[in-house]
Amino acid sequence: MARPVVLPEPVAIPIFDNHTHLDISRDGEPLDIPAALRAAARVGVTRVMQIGCDLEAAALTVELVDEHPGVLGGVALHPNEAPRLAERGQLDAAYEQIERYAAHPRVRVVGETGLDYYRTGPEGRAVQEESFRWHIDLAKRLDKTLQVHDRDAHDDVLRLLDSEGAPDKVVLHCFSGDMAMARECVERGYYLSFAGPLTFKSGQPLRDALAVVPLDRVLVETDAPYLTPHPYRGATNAPALLPYTVRTAAAVLGVAVPELCAAVNATGERLYGTW
Repeated sequence: MARPVVLPEPVAIPIFDNHTHLDISRDGEPLDIPAALRAAARVGVTRVMQIGCDLEAAALTVELVDEHPGVLGGVALHPNEAPRLAERGQLDAAYEQIERYAAHPRVRVVGETGLDYYRTGPEGRAVQEESFRWHIDLAKRLDKTLQVHDRDAHDDVLRLLDSEGAPDKVVLHCFSGDMAMARECVERGYYLSFAGPLTFKSGQPLRDALAVVPLDRVLVETDAPYLTPHPYRGATNAPALLPYTVRTAAAVLGVAVPELCAAVNATGERLYGTW
């Protein structure tokens, strides 16, 4: 039997979760969203960026940002979703709906979009590239922050951002590259968001990457319900578990936890405005 998850000690300065999926449940039961937000607030995670990356989730995201003052949103077609829609002849219609959702004033992110070579094979990569290019253009047209999904596709993600001309505000969500890629992203002016794998025993390459990122380019996230931080790796993640990752990130950067929280909050305002 899995051991119960214990909530972390609260952070002294409230912080926000840069990327979470309140619409996704791993156990088949719908998430009690108000309860999840209350649990997060008890440990100092008072705001979240809710990401909806298919049409149903994007519609729910728009509802949530209207209902909850601590929730802002992002909408997009996930890179694994785009080939499925294209196969059914529904991709163009889906683009139109995402653009309408993205225009909502409390939707501050276009994302997560990007490339995923882990779950989509070579046959779907051309559609993923098309979708990524479309989302890059949408972020620029709407002046929204772009949150990028990159799984096993580091070089092509950077290539497409370069070739299309990146938006002014780009976040590599759940950063998974090495130190060299982190440096390339920093040189381009991008922001790097770190999730639970930063805390894993196997996460030393991520910790090395974080160590070369300036404090004002760092964000932290859960990507809940996935990527639960140590010591609960494998359990269902939630915004309330973010402080475990925050404390690891502060230790890697050699700063106090309140200093990291203050820096992340300032960066969040630059990228997303006020909640």
